[in-house]
Amino acid sequence: MKSASWLAWLVCVIVLLSTAFQAWVWHKDKLEYIGSDTAGYYLYLPATLVHHDLRQLNFRDEMIAQYHPTPRFEHATRDSVSGNFVLKYSSGLALQELPFFLVAHALAGPLGYPADGYSPPYQWALLVASLLVAIGSLALVRRALLPRFGEWPTALTLLILVLGTNYLVYSAGQGAMTHNWLLGWYAVLLLLTPSFYARPTLCKALGIGATVGIMTLTRPTEILAVLLPLLWGLELSRAVWQQRLAFWRQHLRLLLAAVAAGGLLVSIQMFYWHYATGSWVYYSYVDEGFDWLKPHVWDGLFSFRSGWLMYSPLLLTALVGYAALRRQQPAAFWPMVIYLVVFIYVTFAWQQWTYGGSLGARAMIQTYAVLAWPLAAALCWLLTRPRWAAAYGGLAVVGCYYSMWLIFCGLVYVGDMNRSYLWRILFRYEVPVETRLLLDSNSEFTGTAVRQRVLWQQDFEQETLGLCGTPALEGRCSLALDSLHPQSQEYVMPARPGDFQWVRASAVAKANYPEWDMPRMTQYVIRFRRGSEVVKERTVRLQRALEDTWPQELHFDMRPPKDEFDNVSVVFLYYGSQAGLLLDSAKLTVFDEE
Repeated sequence: MKSASWLAWLVCVIVLLSTAFQAWVWHKDKLEYIGSDTAGYYLYLPATLVHHDLRQLNFRDEMIAQYHPTPRFEHATRDSVSGNFVLKYSSGLALQELPFFLVAHALAGPLGYPADGYSPPYQWALLVASLLVAIGSLALVRRALLPRFGEWPTALTLLILVLGTNYLVYSAGQGAMTHNWLLGWYAVLLLLTPSFYARPTLCKALGIGATVGIMTLTRPTEILAVLLPLLWGLELSRAVWQQRLAFWRQHLRLLLAAVAAGGLLVSIQMFYWHYATGSWVYYSYVDEGFDWLKPHVWDGLFSFRSGWLMYSPLLLTALVGYAALRRQQPAAFWPMVIYLVVFIYVTFAWQQWTYGGSLGARAMIQTYAVLAWPLAAALCWLLTRPRWAAAYGGLAVVGCYYSMWLIFCGLVYVGDMNRSYLWRILFRYEVPVETRLLLDSNSEFTGTAVRQRVLWQQDFEQETLGLCGTPALEGRCSLALDSLHPQSQEYVMPARPGDFQWVRASAVAKANYPEWDMPRMTQYVIRFRRGSEVVKERTVRLQRALEDTWPQELHFDMRPPKDEFDNVSVVFLYYGSQAGLLLDSAKLTVFDEE
């Protein structure tokens, strides 16, 4: 009979495959595996092996027009000295994808598809590669945990990682991004490292160096992975440190071999930079960087917008489990603690700490191979205490359901979430379309309103010809903004603190064309001001809640600021790519809460 951990791994494989199949069913008319950041990492392969144009990328416009890997060409910048394009992302992932790319390239023509690097065979190749990597990575995690923590802790750890975290999104759904592949390399590193210290060999040293090297070549900040093998087995003891120094003096040749293996792989990027720009070192992220003195750690961990633990709360078990890990696997404790602390700091010091919008900090995914150890240690401790285990079991079931709901409910807007919207949709699968306005307003009145009155009302009947949209939604004229008239009149009303406790802004709106690009949506802007100084502002994008061409009455709520103000202003702003939004019967209603 198969063991519990093997059966758990099999369940995880089935979940991965079924989720990938479901994603295919949803998107079978439009393959999107080469898109967004994935397209940027992948770009090395078609540029080099298909179009033979790694410097000028003259094929880019044709590929974007035909396959839409990105809305705009944003994965390379032109070097001002050489005049060549430089790819933004490093080449490690492309190097790992190369075998799958070559298979797709060989099959594209015989299958009747263009051998251009982007047609369906290449898309499928990345999907298959990502699934194989995910399946293999979980097998490696199991192999590392099983002899140290036993069958059931290992089995439950695998199930929690797949069913109770955001890992499923970035393995079966978006597995062609770096995080899925890096998790596998961390699993390899955590197998090689204790084996090396138990019996040092040249092969293991080269493996550790090459593993850290390919990780760094994939994502430069993964150089932090070197902390795991360097600190393995160390304690806060002078004698232990002296023993480690003696160990490296004895095995200096192995240390140098590991450094050489890693350095050789990292040098691939330096050779590319030199080929493209003439410089051996080049910063390809241009104006993006780190806020070292003001890292976004709290937001990165706990914010409703994209907080890691907000959307994978079961991983708190792993953080608590470090205490158990120290007792059960002391050699792993300090390297894993130090690595995680430094990794979190660096990850959330990045200015774009949401990483383009992700379900619960996708930049943390690769650390799950490390966190599996304290997670298994915590579960090992719990399983020896039946009452604690039973209580935790209930929480784990709820946590796994929460995770599955986040992934499959279809209501989560990664990178845009907030408290009010999450509570409004929690464990639901259908909500009114207007609920999406909470993503901007982050405030909803649900009590009983008293002392209601209209503070401002506008029917736009007096609009000038350029702003008068017809046929009007109501009356003779509706407000119609376009590229020639991108802003309405600013309407200003006197108001002071204490006059009211809530404001409800509303309007009738109709969009003739959908607008999916959020920065281009027409905005309904409310400002509380002291003179001309803005004290509080709320900007709501109306097309969030407009799905068809029928007029709809929309509204959103907000509280006035606690600071002093003497007026409230309303303005409508247009940033769209095409006209077609009409507004009418706009008003501000103020009221108190009973």
